[in-house]
Order: sequence, then structure tokens, then C-alpha cells
Amino acid sequence: MAEETGNDNQVVQGNEIVPSNEEAQADEVHGDELVPAEELTQGDEVQGNQLVSAEMSTPPTGTRRRRKKSLVWEHFTIEDVAGGATRACCKLCKQTFAYSSGSKIAGTSHLKRHITLGSCPKIKNQEHKLALTPAGGTDNDGEGTAERPSKRRYRYTGYANAAFDQDRSCSYLAKMIILHDYPLHIVQQQAFTTFIDSLQPRFRVVDVETMEGEVYAVYQKEMENLMQAFNTMPGRISLTIGLWTTSQTLGYVSLAGQFIDSEWKIHRRMLNFMMVSSPHSENALSEAISTSLSDWNMKDKLFTITLDNDCSSHDIYSANLRDHLSNKNNLMLKGQLFVVRCYAHILNAVAQDIIASIHGVIYNIRESIKFIKASPSREEKFAEIALQLEIPSTKTLCLDVTTQWNTTYLMLLAALDYKQAFSTLETSDDNYNEAPSPEDWKKVEAACNYLKLLYDSAHSIMAAANPTSNIFFHEAWKLQLELANATGHEDPVFSSIAKDMHERFDKYWKDCNLVLAIAVVMDPRFKMKLVEFSYSKIYGVEAAKYVKVVDDAVHELYKEYVAQPLPLTPAYVEQGEGNNAAANEDSNQAAAPSTGDGLVDFDMYLSEIATSQPTKSELEQYLDESLTPRIQEFDILNWWKLNTLKFPTLSKMARDILAIPMSMVSSGSSIFSAGTGSRMLDDYRSSLRPEIVEALVCAKDWLQYTPATPETPSTALVKMDAAP
Repeated sequence: MAEETGNDNQVVQGNEIVPSNEEAQADEVHGDELVPAEELTQGDEVQGNQLVSAEMSTPPTGTRRRRKKSLVWEHFTIEDVAGGATRACCKLCKQTFAYSSGSKIAGTSHLKRHITLGSCPKIKNQEHKLALTPAGGTDNDGEGTAERPSKRRYRYTGYANAAFDQDRSCSYLAKMIILHDYPLHIVQQQAFTTFIDSLQPRFRVVDVETMEGEVYAVYQKEMENLMQAFNTMPGRISLTIGLWTTSQTLGYVSLAGQFIDSEWKIHRRMLNFMMVSSPHSENALSEAISTSLSDWNMKDKLFTITLDNDCSSHDIYSANLRDHLSNKNNLMLKGQLFVVRCYAHILNAVAQDIIASIHGVIYNIRESIKFIKASPSREEKFAEIALQLEIPSTKTLCLDVTTQWNTTYLMLLAALDYKQAFSTLETSDDNYNEAPSPEDWKKVEAACNYLKLLYDSAHSIMAAANPTSNIFFHEAWKLQLELANATGHEDPVFSSIAKDMHERFDKYWKDCNLVLAIAVVMDPRFKMKLVEFSYSKIYGVEAAKYVKVVDDAVHELYKEYVAQPLPLTPAYVEQGEGNNAAANEDSNQAAAPSTGDGLVDFDMYLSEIATSQPTKSELEQYLDESLTPRIQEFDILNWWKLNTLKFPTLSKMARDILAIPMSMVSSGSSIFSAGTGSRMLDDYRSSLRPEIVEALVCAKDWLQYTPATPETPSTALVKMDAAP
């Protein structure tokens, strides 16, 4: 901070008071530009803001003061003070500094220091580090000093005071490549290297091999962070298994883990992306799973796996996979819940079946829309026809995206409203002959009727904030009931489509209704009551038999958790011991004989009741309690978090069950574009080494959950090396 002293010939520079003529010798002011002192002749002096030669007999008069060019003045204003002097006032913190005293100019060096060194409290608080660095062809930051130019102009560059770090910059470049799927050879592209050189000439762009090493280093660091999180994971983990093929004979298996942490937050993280010789083989898949569990130290924590395949031999495939892994892992409930089929994929498979059944009609509708959209005049003519026919629809005709069945449904739905307009257009325009027949429109109506069931179910799943397993039972049982009833539709067009749908979905229901039902039992708003209600609708008089299967499975699974030791977390130990102490104290008080009230026999009676009547288990207590009210904003994970101490064992069971991924599609993603089988790895990724492919895929997933705030550079000025 610089301040004016009582002596006009002295100014404060930094923390030292120096004569103002020495300041002028160090940095003379030329039109508010810094001019090195050696560039001025001995006869030159500064008047106001003008550099005037001593050979001039009289200073020029009537000339305007030159515009201040230094960027310092973006942060300072000049204020007049008594005695004809002026002071520079910081626009941010309002501190004032000596600038001129009569004909003496203090210069701007001390003003620059106020901005660049963080002396200004406003800048420091906002972490808005600004610096003044020489503009010009050579950046001398840490690389020695170039020849001093005759006139030095200054520009502001954020964070220029920070020491340049090649390693940190390479790490950020690797993260950019990972997160945005850029090819590794971007570092060899001329446009990229030119761009980087314009930002920081000192950055040495590395080759592809070095960048592979940087990517792998990011992968290893993020893997260590995730490993630490898994070490504190209180429950089990459930896996999702994705199959990938390549243009070669090899394939890849992706493994992601879903779990609920100690704060009752649900997470899904990619674990491995492994190359296998045959991804569709149960042996290869079980080996990949075992390797992954071993790598992550979770051999004893596997709960379920969710598959995205929809093969006809699912039963055999699942049984073989269960047998392979049960030898190496302790599966709960004898593996009955072990293999789960993806709900999103069954929806898509059924939807694709419907679309395939009327593919000829869909082709005609697509061609019709193309014809209408081909020119504005055709669109106007079609709109006039719709107006004449008084069609009330406000839907817009648009083509679908063939890989997303929801867009096909919306296209058919809109076209259905304009079916009369299509027929009228065909009679009035000889160039158009693609209008569907009345029988075709009936097929479209039936298809839309059933696609709506799938469409609404998918939207309900995607709308859920937390994709916990309990939400899927509601959708599955309603769909099973609707399709079962639709098979008896009186119209053969409707019943035919419904039978095909029900045949495929019924297979899913038989495979997964047990795990779906157990999950909804863990929802305190429904428990066993919704299972009883829904099964009565689906199975009729045989409902009790199926309800008993669910009830027995819930109780058997609970017994397995009772047999396991409870984790004595600090919170549980502290509060649990407190509760036990209070309970023991109450017991002692109850057992102690009362004195003076003549009720000793009554005390003995109470003691006999306490020992003869069996205590209810946590599960029975939970099931017997009244249902929690159904409110829109109900948070099931928070409910279990609040009731962990009340149900310490049952909450362990609930944590694992609610974390089962009933769908391969992660929260926030679209269900409609999910495939129904293997996905294809592009040729570029296929050409990379398997360990680099895994690093790119896994690190991209992990970095999404890493705070994006960059490290704050050091505010220390870079020490300039002397020129040799």
C-alpha cells in the first residue's frame, strides 16, 4: 500500500518511503505508460502526463492531456486533493494512493502491486487474482528475461502470477479427453497444438503414448478414491452386467456396482470394462465377475446381478451363471434373487415386438409424412384439409427416430388423429398414394393402445428421483394385469397383439416377481398389503399360494441377516448401548419387589408373562405396524435412515434390497433408447489396448462425481531468472 507523506518529494512505494525523484528514475511515466529509465535523456522530465524534452524552452500549452493507456486505470480513478495534488482511488476497496504532487508523478507501479499481489481486500475475498505481465512475443515466465523493450505495455491476464505446472496441465488435458470422448491422437492434430501454443507457449504437448499414461494415471487415482469409499460401504453390492461386441471376434463386459452408503444415499459406479473372448458365455461372464469382485475386495459382498440380455435360454443361462458364482460367493436366499432381468429392456423388447407387427403400416405413415413435409405448399394443403374436416387435434406430424420407440409411438399417435386427412389427400392429389387403409388404421389404434401402457410405465420409472428397487413392483404388476386381461379382447386385432405382448412379459414376471415383491415389502407405505392386493387381482383364487411364497422368502431372508453379526458403528454402539442400559434399568425396576403396596404377587405375574411370551422380531414388528401415509414427497431411504436404530437388522436387509438395480438404465437417462442385447464398441476404441479402453470408460464415469473445481494456483509471483 502506498500513501502520500507530508513531504511532497517523498512517496510510499511498497513498504518503503523513497524520494519521488528516485521513483521517477526507476520508472518514468510517458503518457501513463511505463518507460524504462535508461530510455530517457538526462534533460527529459515529466510534466503532468506528458514527457517533455529539456530543450523545449516552454512547455506546450492548450494541448489535451493524453489518454491514460495503462490498464491500471480500469481499477483506479484520479481524485483531486488540497494543494493541487491528486490521488489514485481503488474502485473496489476505495483506498487511495499518492499519484501526483504538483509537477511530480508517483507512477503506477505501486498501483499495480495493489492489484496483482492481492493487497486489495476485495480482490482477495473474491479470489479474483489479476496480474500485469509484459505483452509481446516472448513469455518470460520462468524462462529467463528477454531484452527489455523501449516501451512496456501491460495487459491483465488472470492467474498469471501462478507458477506454470506442466504435469498438472497434462492431467487436466487427460481428464478433458476422458470426459468428452476425444481421441487420444488429438494431441498430434495441428489445430489443437496451435491452439494450445496460443494459450501457453511453455506447455509441451505430449505424444499419444505419453497421453495414454496420463489417462491411466487419472484412472488409477480415481480408482483409489472409489476403493476407499467401498471400504466403508456398510452393506452388499449389486452388479449390472452389459455385453459389448467389436468388429473383431473379441468382446467386452461392463460391470457397474450399485449400493447404498452409510448416509443412505444410493450410488451406481462403473467397476470394470473387461475384454473377454466370448462375452455371451456363462463361463467367461462368471470369470469376469469373480475377477472384478477380487480386484475390488468385495468377494463376500455380492448380492445380485442384473443382466441386459433377452435370450430365449435365459433360464439355462441364469442357472449356469448362478452355479458358477455360488461356489465362490455366499449367495443370499440360496441364489433365488441372484439373477435379475432389466425392466427397461423388457419394456423395449415388448415395444419393438409391437412395432414389428405393424411395420408395413408404419412404413406407409413415414412415407406419407415425408411427402407432406417435402414442400411448404403440401403442408399448407394438408393443413387446409384438416381444417375443412374440422379435425380438433393439435398434434404435429413428425418423423420418428427408429432407434427410440417412444418417438415412433408419438408419430403414430399424431398420424391417427389425421387419418381422415390422409385419405382425403390421396383422393385430391394424384402424386400421393401412401394413405393407410381402414384396416391399417385399426392396427395402428391397437398398437398405440398398448404402446401407451409401456410409455407411461417408462415415464414413471424415469420420473423417480431415487431409482430404488421398490418402485418397479407397481409398474410391473399393473402391466401384467392389463396384458392378461387384454388377451381376451373381443377384437382379434387387439387380442392378437396383446397375446404376443403378454407371452413375452409373462416370462419376465415369472422370473422376477419374487424379487420385485420383496422390494416393495421393504416400502413402509405398502409392506405385504400391496402384494396381497395385486396378487388377488392377477391370480384370483390362487393368490394365497403366491402370497405365501413371498412371505416365506421375506422371513427366510431375514433369518439369514439375523445370523450375521451387526456392524457396531459408533453411532449404533453409543445409542444402542444407551437403549440397552435403559432397557436393563427398566427390567430391574420391574423385577424389583415393590414395598408397601401389597402387590408382590402382581410383580411375580408380570415377570412370568415377560419370560413366557416370545418377543416379536424386528420383521414382525415392522409388518404389524400400520402403513406409513402415502405422500408425494416420501423418501424411502430417509425413512430407513431414521428407523435404523429401531430396526438394526431389518435395516441391513432393506439397504441391500433397495439397492438392487432393477433396470440397467441409470437415473436421468432415457429408457427408450436402451438396447435389448449387445452393444457395439466403435472401431477407434476397439483399436486401443484393453487396459486403455477400460481406463477411458471407467474414469469417465468416476470423474462425473468428482468436484470440478480446479486447484487454485499459487498467488506468489514467479521468480524471473536473470538472462545469461
